[in-house]
Amino acid sequence: MSKVLARTPLYLVLIAVAIFSLVPLYIMLVTSFKSPVEATISRMWELPSTLSLDAWRGAWSILRPYLINSFALAIPATLLSSLIGSINGYIFARWRFRGSEIVFNALLLGMFIPYQIVLIPLVVTLQSMGLYNTIYGLVLTHVIYGIPITTLIFRNFYARIPNDVIEAGQIDGAGLLGIYRRIALPLSLPGFVVVGIWQFTQIWNEFLWAVTLTSAGQRPVMVALQNISGSQIVEFDLQMAAAMQAALPTLIIYVLLGRYFVRGLLAGAVKG
Repeated sequence: MSKVLARTPLYLVLIAVAIFSLVPLYIMLVTSFKSPVEATISRMWELPSTLSLDAWRGAWSILRPYLINSFALAIPATLLSSLIGSINGYIFARWRFRGSEIVFNALLLGMFIPYQIVLIPLVVTLQSMGLYNTIYGLVLTHVIYGIPITTLIFRNFYARIPNDVIEAGQIDGAGLLGIYRRIALPLSLPGFVVVGIWQFTQIWNEFLWAVTLTSAGQRPVMVALQNISGSQIVEFDLQMAAAMQAALPTLIIYVLLGRYFVRGLLAGAVKG
């Protein structure tokens, strides 16, 4: 009982932070179910007098093709970048060749290159490859730009695999790739969860490349969401409904896999 009382201030602070963090979500949700008359700044805290699905229907009719584009972009880009990062991470963790640290650090530099610096060369490159204004071009871009962070996460993960397990595989006659396929890869589920959630969220929410490298029917949902915002007439109910629909995939992933995300982060924290 004394421990509970001692932690009461901490619990109160955490509850207050949680409520504060959920306020934007509350406003978005209640506004999306309001009629245009009720969806005003002065009444944003009020619950809707009657539930209206008109904004959700209108937002869905606008966003549906762009949501399809986002799934066609985020799913393959996440899978490919995760797989490449897994292979790279294993190589850098278990194969100490001459200059490996230099190569690894050079690869990590890609994490710190701002999008704006490579934007013009990227456009020219994709145009020369015939991939400009295509989902495939965006997939390739996100896969390449995601390799540094996925490699880093997997390298740290594989470095924590006990040496006894690796040596047992070597005694059985398995080579570098054999150990990866038979031992490291089956143990990699926590790492893939962490990398998958990270990559999917980053790719889904990315805007600059989406608006620059695509046009018309090839654009992902975040570009369409920006286009919904009115310049003179602001439809708060429609905008909030559209924002909720655009955010639902990432919210669902975090709700379903959030616990595994934390476990995956901690999986490489303690060796053995």
